[in-house]
Amino acid sequence: MAAKILIVEDEPAIADLVLLHCKHAGYQAQVVHAVLDARDVVDETLPDLVVLDWMLPDKPGVDFARELRADERTRDLPILMLTARAAEDDKVRGFETGVDDYVTKPFSPKELMARIKALLRRAAPETSDAPLEVSGLKLDPISHRVSGGEQALKLGPTEFRLLRFLMTRPERVMTRQALLDGVWGDHVFIEERTVDVHVRRLRQALEPSGHDRMIETVRGGGYRLKKA
Repeated sequence: MAAKILIVEDEPAIADLVLLHCKHAGYQAQVVHAVLDARDVVDETLPDLVVLDWMLPDKPGVDFARELRADERTRDLPILMLTARAAEDDKVRGFETGVDDYVTKPFSPKELMARIKALLRRAAPETSDAPLEVSGLKLDPISHRVSGGEQALKLGPTEFRLLRFLMTRPERVMTRQALLDGVWGDHVFIEERTVDVHVRRLRQALEPSGHDRMIETVRGGGYRLKKA
């Protein structure tokens, strides 16, 4: 599944350069030129990583980073600050705000892509064995146990992987293709309607605790795990 990268940059030449390299690396990338537009994108569809300039026309990027860190929905969203502000104090301020990496202009596109790749790799939550919990729904990757409140829930292997994938990305709209790639693997050729079958089975498995309502169908988009 291709990671979604949001590039917030008001210099067209730099924005185009970063966009080009992101696409060549196989990522889904989008450019906006102001914080207001970036907020609209984040509110609509949560990206996997944000490349953020500091000096933007409507608000400093560092302020936007602080807002993202203060919001539970975007608290763990990887942020790479890409800026001409190279002073040590600026870097310290950026990291104290909560950005995950800091790259100064002029920059090496090759190094930038390596840092993006590293951030995405560290942020891949489905590779962790840590227990997951969303609105009272609990999943233990090691014991393969799922519970809703105090009630144990029985899931098949595929439904377990599907739920784990969704629980590591709460509130994000996941397309059927993204679910196929993430749960079955991008090397497996399965029809997209297969996802609908397993989502239906997953909902049935979650019904005893009432958590089936957390699996939302997004018309024209796919599925989303809502927080109760």
